[in-house]
Amino acid sequence: MVRIWVTIGGWPLAPPDRSGAGEDVPGSGAPGPELLESALIEVARESGTSVTAVYLLLPDEPLLQLAVLGGVPWEISMPWARVALKTPSPVSDAVRERRLVWVSGQEELARRYPRLALVVPYRFTLAAAPIATGTDTWGGLVLQWPASHPPRPSPRERQEITGVCHRLGQLLRKAADGGHPIRPAAEPVMLPTLRDRSAGPAEAQGAVDFAERLPGGSCSLDADGRIAFVSTKAAELLGTGIPDLLGAKPWEALRWLAGPTAEDSYRAAMLSREPVSFIALRPPDRWLSFSLVPDASGISVRITPTTSAHAHTPVTPTPRARASLPAAPGRAAFLYDLMHLAATLTEAVGVRDVVDQVADQILPAFGAAALALMTAEEGRLRIIGYRGYSAELMERFDAAPLTSDTPAVRALATGVPTFFGTFADLKRAYPPAVLQDAMAAWAFLPLITSGRPVGTLLLAYERPHPFAPEERAVLISTAGLIAQALDRARLYDTKQQLAHNLQAGLLPHTLPHVAGLDVAARYLPATRGMDVGGDFYDLIRLDPSTAAAAIGDVQGHNVNAAALMGQVRTAVHATAGAAPDEVLARTNRLLTDLDPDLFTSCLYVHLGLSAHTACLATAGHPPPLLRHPDGRTEALHLPPGLLLGIDPDADYASTEIPLPPGSVLALYTDGLVEAPGTDIEDAVDDLARALARCDPSGPHSMDAVADSLVQHARRSAPRSDDIALLLLHPSSHT
Repeated sequence: MVRIWVTIGGWPLAPPDRSGAGEDVPGSGAPGPELLESALIEVARESGTSVTAVYLLLPDEPLLQLAVLGGVPWEISMPWARVALKTPSPVSDAVRERRLVWVSGQEELARRYPRLALVVPYRFTLAAAPIATGTDTWGGLVLQWPASHPPRPSPRERQEITGVCHRLGQLLRKAADGGHPIRPAAEPVMLPTLRDRSAGPAEAQGAVDFAERLPGGSCSLDADGRIAFVSTKAAELLGTGIPDLLGAKPWEALRWLAGPTAEDSYRAAMLSREPVSFIALRPPDRWLSFSLVPDASGISVRITPTTSAHAHTPVTPTPRARASLPAAPGRAAFLYDLMHLAATLTEAVGVRDVVDQVADQILPAFGAAALALMTAEEGRLRIIGYRGYSAELMERFDAAPLTSDTPAVRALATGVPTFFGTFADLKRAYPPAVLQDAMAAWAFLPLITSGRPVGTLLLAYERPHPFAPEERAVLISTAGLIAQALDRARLYDTKQQLAHNLQAGLLPHTLPHVAGLDVAARYLPATRGMDVGGDFYDLIRLDPSTAAAAIGDVQGHNVNAAALMGQVRTAVHATAGAAPDEVLARTNRLLTDLDPDLFTSCLYVHLGLSAHTACLATAGHPPPLLRHPDGRTEALHLPPGLLLGIDPDADYASTEIPLPPGSVLALYTDGLVEAPGTDIEDAVDDLARALARCDPSGPHSMDAVADSLVQHARRSAPRSDDIALLLLHPSSHT
């Protein structure tokens, strides 16, 4: 829940809820959040804010919940009604750090709160401040001003914010001291819409007469976008009767306005408090121009006929709204692409995933022709991914020193994005620049997360490209998202490499050569995203005619499981040569002494190669498979033994079987047979049939059999656990 300031976006709604919502106990008379109304209405009037909101800390968890709201509909605010205190957002930062948070403009918001800026890419100024008394923090106040507000707060505004927070804190303190602490309800108390004046019946009729005389059509939207008035000419232009329009939202009443443009224009006007215009096609061939002029009470809309010549610019700001909406078509669809990128980046695991997702989605979303993704490594800017450029060109620019004066390095060093709409712009900023990529415009975006740079994103365009302020803000926000995803991905890759190295270090690098025995082993980690596992296998040469084999599975997928796996291997090595039941008993006593809080299954086999026998003992491990020389295959259901690490006095039984040349003994962990919705006994029988179909004869045959069994397991069902497999094949050759 990081998008908190969306809830202070800009639609003043209906009169406040007087139904009792917000009371501590409904019907009890205890004070609720409505106790804070008068102070908030006063600060809204004095400060000229367009939106006001109060969040209160919940008593038993580190969460802020919306308690009082004015200037934005509750239905829009619901997804952001609760904000985790640790989440980066203006109000949570203000409460957590007990300081005023001031965000001025889209670019600053994009740099500091990129995910928030992507959700509502409109122009406004925002402040968040803690509500506290002494050492007690009660919640946070959020205020928003129209886009025309100066970029920094005046001393008077700071004083007003401090004063209202103090007053709110005193009210909350007094209620708590009286035994009735104010708690937020499921829905916030809604503040009344502030109007400059109210009209009587005669004046209201005069206003209607005035609108009817105007050329073109006129209508009025209330604070949450519903049509409160529509002129006769407007209804004619829209092709719908007045009764069908009143009380409805335009994009709901008129199917041809149901695309994202109309609603997004409405939001842009209310959030920025700037005029906005767009055109739309009324089927079959009538183009209409809509001009929206907002204030705190809603939006006045002028509707006039236009021509299809303007169809290529369905969303355009009026001169007064210098940049409230970019002129690119389908901006809401454009934002959808970005939100889709944000969602997919949360699922990206490694650096390669991030690079692929960025390249696949950024280029079409922004209309760019090429991109390069760079990270800082060992004093150089390394290119870790690109699209639209040749490998030769990327190799030429790869590994640029961080001391060089280039746009990419400067963006990384300063954290300030740079935009060059033409090569002439680039040449003015960097006189030595030489055009090498046949592009005409560039954006160099720093990738910054947690206040530190991690790289640079370069976007290049084939034609000159004017970067409008809103587009710059969205690009900066996107770079912030990419930076966070890239930082997580690099951490994941590092972690996985460490896990792989640990796993490889604990498993045998090679299996010893034992005369008269062909072996093959496989280890496959679980699906991506899991940590290092605890599966292991081992083959120990005891003397020229005897050997020992072991396989096991430590509970869990973490470093502790891997460390315990190493201890189990060491214990088995130390006692190998003794009877299998004694090996397991000694290993079990060692593990219970260590008290690792993890349990281990294990199967130990003593191989008498000259006698063609095998002696086995199990500690809760899946049954081994025995393929006889004639191809008949069975699961060996050995006397059960308790998992290692539970009972220090547990006993284990040994079972001796014949193991003639040509037979195959398969030891495996449960990852080879366990799958959701699959009966384990059926899976073991299925694996036995797969082993029976294999041909163990011939050189390197065990490797082929091992690969076949692993492929069989992968085809039969998706696997979520590690797989370890050890095949033992007594033969007559040495």
